[in-house]
Amino acid sequence: MTKIIPKVLTIAGSDASGGAGMEADLKTFEEFGTYGMVALTSIVTMDPDTNWSHNVTVMDSGLVKAQLKTTGAGGEIAAMKTGMLGSVAITEVARENILSKKINNVVIDPVMVCKGEDEVLNPEAADAIRDLLIPIATVTTPNLFEAGVLSGLGTLKSLDDMKQAAIEIHELGAENVIVKGGKALEGEKAIDLFYDGANFEVLETDKISPAYNHGAGCTFAAAVTAGLANGLSVKESVYQAKEFVTAGIRSGFAFNEYVGPLYHAGYRLNN
Repeated sequence: MTKIIPKVLTIAGSDASGGAGMEADLKTFEEFGTYGMVALTSIVTMDPDTNWSHNVTVMDSGLVKAQLKTTGAGGEIAAMKTGMLGSVAITEVARENILSKKINNVVIDPVMVCKGEDEVLNPEAADAIRDLLIPIATVTTPNLFEAGVLSGLGTLKSLDDMKQAAIEIHELGAENVIVKGGKALEGEKAIDLFYDGANFEVLETDKISPAYNHGAGCTFAAAVTAGLANGLSVKESVYQAKEFVTAGIRSGFAFNEYVGPLYHAGYRLNN
């Protein structure tokens, strides 16, 4: 009997350095035995001549829609995620695809900034993610900055802040919220918070030094997506993603003097 390989989709940008974005998503999907597809929304380049400054080139929304027509021609999509979208029009295309294809397992990673940046790339697009995608999310995976923006609470500095933000984001319509604190909170633990609308669960591991964690957020969301595609519950997928990302950071390396990605094969090679 031929094994059915779950098809998974990411609607995301490209990180030319290979650590984040759709490159991280596809590597993660492969590690979990799923078949990854991508609709490319943007291309992010980093210039080593200007202190690794970022430049984002956003695709035309019509081209994104055409890509999604292609990805949808392969039959049922077991799960999907979004990453960097880049414009209101692309966000609208993503929502239309989710609803028209009746995709059940939807992970919204509300990417608003590039690593090392601290301002929302496109405030209108961030609003569109909140209004159009969060309400139809099975899971949403904001980091501290993104959770602060989505919840309207601003800078989150503690676990209590994360809990309040999770409540606010859940009330926007997301079925489950995971606030990725990671190494950003003070203390010895890398902390993420899972909230299903009724209960909080704290996921924590010892912080890893050096922390080669470029792409960790994208990878976490992609691992959750793959877990759902493989039939795991949301909770099981989240815990598996935490283990996967932690192993990847532990196996990470310095790409250059500016950035160090996690290594996506770390979980497989060390377990």
